[in-house]
Amino acid sequence: MALIDTHTHLQFRAFDADRDAVLQRAAEAGVERIVVVGCDLPSSRAAVALAAEHAGRVYAAVGVHPHEAASLDAVGLAELRRLAARPGVVAIGECGLDYYRDRCPRDVQQRAFALQQRLAVELGLPLVVHSREAVDDVLRSLAEKGGSRTRVVLHCFTTDPEAAERVVAAGCWLGMDGPVTYPKATDAHRIAQEVPLARLLLETDCPYLAPQAVRGKRCEPAHVRAVAERVAELRGMECEELAAATAASAAEFFGWP
Repeated sequence: MALIDTHTHLQFRAFDADRDAVLQRAAEAGVERIVVVGCDLPSSRAAVALAAEHAGRVYAAVGVHPHEAASLDAVGLAELRRLAARPGVVAIGECGLDYYRDRCPRDVQQRAFALQQRLAVELGLPLVVHSREAVDDVLRSLAEKGGSRTRVVLHCFTTDPEAAERVVAAGCWLGMDGPVTYPKATDAHRIAQEVPLARLLLETDCPYLAPQAVRGKRCEPAHVRAVAERVAELRGMECEELAAATAASAAEFFGWP
């Protein structure tokens, strides 16, 4: 069974003590490819370095999270462009809008999001989007600022099935992670049942959002198997079939063979 973890933060210090062991456990769980996603310039540099160290198995996305949007000036954007040209970089992100924590003024978030959309389109790369209590503005921005001209995933999309329908109708992918395994996460369960397989990506968002069996502990890429097993159960299909379908979806999204 070949699994893909399409959204991790393996470059974070939570993995500094045992990163090689984490990668080994992922391999033993059937995780063939891992995407390491940047949240700011330092973490994007670290993601690129990991992709270079583990070429062909680890890939990178480079971007600035909405919490860090104020840091994205012209110099930072130029560095993102340079990083995006490095081997193993397969996406721009994570970027987007977060109206839940509002750690950065919304107009600043929107500006940084628009800049990264334009960069993704310019470079022909897909866009990894963080959206929290902001889906209407995210979809509006993608339509108005050009991001809809490339492939887009709204990662960790485990709430609001009606919004999920609008996201898929807009041509976007959805990423599902640990919360789909939580017994009371009925919205996540419904989304997992209804999203077209061709628009579904599996992820962990590790070190966050550990699945139910290890909830409260550090999450890692091997745990994407638990996500796959629960989504397959909800859809009434074999896990191997689900893994193959979501691997094909990831290949289409990221543009690898």
